[in-house]
Amino acid sequence: MSTILKIFVFPAAMLIMCLGVLTILGGHITPGGGFQGGAMIAGAFIFCAVVYGLKENTFHFSHNFMAAMESAGALIYVGLGLAGLIFSGFYLYNLGVDLYSIVPTFIKNIFDYPDPIHAGIIPYLNIVVGLKVMVGLSAVVIAFMQFNHEDENNDADGESDGK
Repeated sequence: MSTILKIFVFPAAMLIMCLGVLTILGGHITPGGGFQGGAMIAGAFIFCAVVYGLKENTFHFSHNFMAAMESAGALIYVGLGLAGLIFSGFYLYNLGVDLYSIVPTFIKNIFDYPDPIHAGIIPYLNIVVGLKVMVGLSAVVIAFMQFNHEDENNDADGESDGK
């Protein structure tokens, strides 16, 4: 890629990531949320991967790291759902808000999101969904780029052996 793109991409990716984080954290009061913010952050990672390539990319994510992050996101999401089930009887019950007053006060205080509109566990769910979407979309593109890179290497080896 050109030098101009390489100079432009990293600051632009940082701005896109900040917008993605803002979308995730404000998803309970504005349009957007975990999926949209996660897709923005993944877009920034993909932007860097396409311009810099996999070896020179500023964000080096191993397969094990990405698998661990995606698993952690899924487990936290299920854990929040089970916490609602355990303390209220309803899966994904909003423990921080407790509209029906069925949750003990100490549990309600744990999940109370410090926000003027009392969003409860919704922001936490947005963060977890954003993490899963970011890792999932990035993993797909990185896998395709690795497959393409290996395919190009095999073609280059095959041409040199045939001559």
